[in-house]
Amino acid sequence: MSARVSAPHAASVLAGTVRYAPLPSLWLAAMLAGTVLGATLAFSWGGLALFIISTAVVLLFGHSLGSHRKLIHDSFHCPRWLEYVLVYLGVLVGLSGPLGLLRQHELRDYAQRQPDCHRFLRHGGGFWRDAWWQLHCRLDLNQPPHIAIEPRIAHDRFYRFLEATWMLQQLPWALLFYAWGGWGLVCWGVCARVSAGVLGHWLIGYFAHNHGQRHYHVDGAAVQGHNIRLTSLLTMGECWHNNHHAYPGSARLGLRPGEWDPGWWALLLLRRLGLVSRLRLPADLAPRPELRARLPADSY
Repeated sequence: MSARVSAPHAASVLAGTVRYAPLPSLWLAAMLAGTVLGATLAFSWGGLALFIISTAVVLLFGHSLGSHRKLIHDSFHCPRWLEYVLVYLGVLVGLSGPLGLLRQHELRDYAQRQPDCHRFLRHGGGFWRDAWWQLHCRLDLNQPPHIAIEPRIAHDRFYRFLEATWMLQQLPWALLFYAWGGWGLVCWGVCARVSAGVLGHWLIGYFAHNHGQRHYHVDGAAVQGHNIRLTSLLTMGECWHNNHHAYPGSARLGLRPGEWDPGWWALLLLRRLGLVSRLRLPADLAPRPELRARLPADSY
C-alpha cells in the first residue's frame, strides 16, 4: 500500500462517476489529426525516422526511467540535474504533468491493492469502454483518498513549472522541427510521437491488467498485473507488469531469463558512466506476506 495515499475505508475507491474530460480529449484529438495529416500529406522517410527515434528516447529515458522508475518509485539514485532531464523527457510523452501523473499512479496503485475498486481504476469496463474512459474521461470519486506527495517533489519549482506548462513543452520542439523541415516534421516529431505515447500507454495498461502471463499473485488485491510478452522493446520493459505488481520498488522489471528490459539496460549503462547508483532489486525490498509465487506461471 502506498505511503502517499490514505483513506478512511477501502470503499473510497469504489463509488464514483466517470465524466467527460474536455482537455485531454481535445489534446489527443488534435495530436491524432496532426498525425493523419503528416501521414497523408507530408510523409517522408526522414519524418518517420524522427518519429521512431524521438518516441524511443522519450519512452525509454522519459517515461520508463524518469517518470516511472525514478519519480514515482525512486528505485535508483542520481544527481538532481539528471533527474530533471529524465522527468522532463517524461513530460514530452504527452500524458500529463509530472505531479498529475504521480497522483494518477498513486491513486490507481492504491485502488488496485484494495479488495475491490471502481472499474475505471481496474481497466475493467471492456476494451472499447475502457478506451473511451481512459483517453477521454476522468473519474470523480465520491470520497477520494488523500494523496500526499512528499515536499521534495510537490514543492519543487521545476516540477511545478512542468505541471503548469506540460502541453506547452511540445512547442519549442515544434518550432525546432518546423525550422528544420517544415510542417511535415512537426506532424511526425510532435503529433505522431504524442499520439503513440498516449495511445500506447493506455493500450499496454489495458492488457497488462487483463490478459497475459502471471508469475506472482498478490493476495487480497482487486487487480493482478500481467506480463505482456513480445512488447518488451516497444515498451522499454514496462510490459512486465505482473513483476512490477509484485515488486513495485524494483528498478529492474524483467526479472527472468528472456524478459528483455531496455530500461534496466539503460540504468546499467548509466551506472557504468557513474551517473546512477543504488539500483534497487527485489532482494532489497521489504518482504510482502501477501505476495505468492505461481509455479508454473498462469496465462489468461
